[in-house]
Amino acid sequence: MSPIKIAVITGGHPFDVQPFHALFDALSGIEAYIQHTDEFASEPDEVRDGYAAVVFYSMLKDTPRDDGLWYTGKPQSAFERLGERGQGIVILHHGILAYPNWAVWDDITGMKGRIMRSYHQNEQVLVEVCDPQHPILRNTSAWEMIDETYLMDGAVMPDEIPGNHIFLTTPNPHSLKPLGWTRQYQKSRVFCFVSGHGYATYANPGFRNVLANGARWSVGG
Repeated sequence: MSPIKIAVITGGHPFDVQPFHALFDALSGIEAYIQHTDEFASEPDEVRDGYAAVVFYSMLKDTPRDDGLWYTGKPQSAFERLGERGQGIVILHHGILAYPNWAVWDDITGMKGRIMRSYHQNEQVLVEVCDPQHPILRNTSAWEMIDETYLMDGAVMPDEIPGNHIFLTTPNPHSLKPLGWTRQYQKSRVFCFVSGHGYATYANPGFRNVLANGARWSVGG
């Protein structure tokens, strides 16, 4: 079977470059193209349409617009086109905090009021499975890992919005309780995964397995 081709979108937040590339190189059945938001939004439609799924690891705050500087392309149209085309969407870690004033991102993530109150680095996170039958949890049971966690004030959580299916949670008091959920955005399957800060998380087998399964699930696998 041919690998699925995905775009991994960055921007607005630093990350551990070499371990991040190694993470996607290690995901079986996935061919990843890591790129900045400006690069993705500047490509022709036919290039962007060639990706089976798009993983958002960006944390840009300004609402996407098509009339920005020439090198930023047309991010509003590019992102809205994903739902129209039915490409898979994966929102990874700080991607849930992107575009806090854009209703489209609320619809994609299944959250509202996405303003971080605090973050906590190097937390010991127990990831609990609350729906072991979900396809993304194939060959997965509860695991522990070191990661950065988020808390939010006034946010409408995933378990409060219709259409969200939560299957990963954590009891860590410094973290949002929901860590992984799926939903539908127009024609697209969406997988939101709050985990994924740095090299310690990237290397964790449980994290890698769920990320790979989630990308494949988003394209109908």
